Amino acid sequence: MSDRSMVLVLSCPDRPGIVSAVSSLLFEAGCNILDAQQFDDTETGQFFMRVVFDRLEHAKSEAEIAASIEELATRVVMTFTLRQSSAKKRIMLLVSKFDHCLADLLYRWRIGELTMEVTAIVSNHGREHLASTDLGELPFYHFPVTRQTKMEQEARIWQLVQETNTDLVILARYMQILSDGLSAKLSGRCINIHHSFLPGFKGSKPYHQAHERGVKLIGATAHYVTSDLDEGPIIEQDVERISHRDTPDDLVRKGRDIERRVLARAVRHHLEDRVVLNRKKTVIFTG
Repeated sequence: MSDRSMVLVLSCPDRPGIVSAVSSLLFEAGCNILDAQQFDDTETGQFFMRVVFDRLEHAKSEAEIAASIEELATRVVMTFTLRQSSAKKRIMLLVSKFDHCLADLLYRWRIGELTMEVTAIVSNHGREHLASTDLGELPFYHFPVTRQTKMEQEARIWQLVQETNTDLVILARYMQILSDGLSAKLSGRCINIHHSFLPGFKGSKPYHQAHERGVKLIGATAHYVTSDLDEGPIIEQDVERISHRDTPDDLVRKGRDIERRVLARAVRHHLEDRVVLNRKKTVIFTG
């Protein structure tokens, strides 16, 4: 995408003429629409739209276009985001001892599949626990945590988020439950990968819980973090069939593959502004 390409994502109460208003606004601003998707949620009465457009040679400036959209937003009670398609979001990765999701995201970042800037890698364990993952020269922070120091440790994480201007925090198998306070501060910009097909088997050792129940499918869920444990708006899920022959270790092994691909898809959706919150759910504008 060129620097002249932009992404507009909006939501508002549904009413006639929104698509026409947005299209006319961009046309009059000297822009060419490259892709447009919309969804009308008849249950909530909310309208959602994602538009990718180019500013042509004699188009209005970004500031002028933003001002026109802001004026429209005031009229129709609309919330929106607008950014250059080429702008990279700044990402912080939190991890504990299991580094397969971290390694996968870094690989996809290095080959250009995930367009982002990594601001930091934070772990509640020392760097030696991530010896199998090539961290390169990326900033690494070891913030150990105990029950007594949890609030202090989270304060350090939040300070780092602010200092690095981080846009998105990814819990890449970070095995600590965020407090209500930090969850609220990171609302809509913190993604967790849960090694279970939610809403079933919440909390710790979900694969062992699944084995005990004799399930025939296991899965993983990527969701936004909220104060309700493992109940945030779901972004992406996937499953894999298993049998009675599979042990808990087999489930963990197969689960690692599911977790990697589910988290990668969820992160990519977020990076490309394809996810819009719809109360406790999400609208995903897939490519």
